[in-house]
Amino acid sequence: MSDVGGDIKPIIRVRGLVNRFGTQVVHDRLDLDVMPGEILGVVGGSGTGKSVLMRSILGLRRPNEGSIEVLGVDALSGDDRVRSHIEQNTGVLFQDGALFSSLTVGENVQVPLKEYHRDLPDSLLYELALLKVKLSGLPAEAIDKLPAELSGGMRKRAGVARALALDPPLLFLDEPTAGLDPIGAAAFDRLIRTLQQALGLTVFLITHDLDTLYAICDRIAVLADRKVVACAPVAEIERLEHPWVRDYFHGPRARAAQTAHAATGRLKEASD
Repeated sequence: MSDVGGDIKPIIRVRGLVNRFGTQVVHDRLDLDVMPGEILGVVGGSGTGKSVLMRSILGLRRPNEGSIEVLGVDALSGDDRVRSHIEQNTGVLFQDGALFSSLTVGENVQVPLKEYHRDLPDSLLYELALLKVKLSGLPAEAIDKLPAELSGGMRKRAGVARALALDPPLLFLDEPTAGLDPIGAAAFDRLIRTLQQALGLTVFLITHDLDTLYAICDRIAVLADRKVVACAPVAEIERLEHPWVRDYFHGPRARAAQTAHAATGRLKEASD
């Protein structure tokens, strides 16, 4: 897969990635570029290794073969300074937020701040956490609540607040709308698009949600046959003849998402 964007360098560059679990090959010479400032949706059937790919990029799993560059550095170098550089410049939202259950929302948001900015006074840590909580769309009073006191959608927003604690340019989201009702999922999609535009984020987004793909993703990377078989805007993906792509993007749910997206576009044009 060739680079896109002319002279613009990818913020993530994966080449020849191989991931194996025993005799099972999940990725076989996988290539992928993620460009600065885009929301990249990553899709694929069960077992195609979407989360394995994300974990490899984040350094949570060392691949069997291949190279990974993140933010211009070799993510597989093993150098502690490189690892720290990547960690400080990436935010991650795992499924359901993955918050520390015994800490309040504010204390959860402060975890990365305390790790990398140990000299900050408690009063400033609290104010910074409050800023991120509000930025994620939560009410200010949520800062003192425990995760168990929040709804599923609010926990995800709290996870976003923690992911943004260090003002990273790169954000990873793993199934961010899973478990949300359609209204909550649509609101979360709008939050991600708003944050991406306001903060200039690059977003790596694993999802099964067709509405999300049509509403906010600039490009879609399709994992199949142990590789990225295509990475392009949704209009181009729809034209692919690959069997999984055809089933996924031309079924009833996809047609509903397409109709909803088209209707939203018409309403926007009418209001402009």
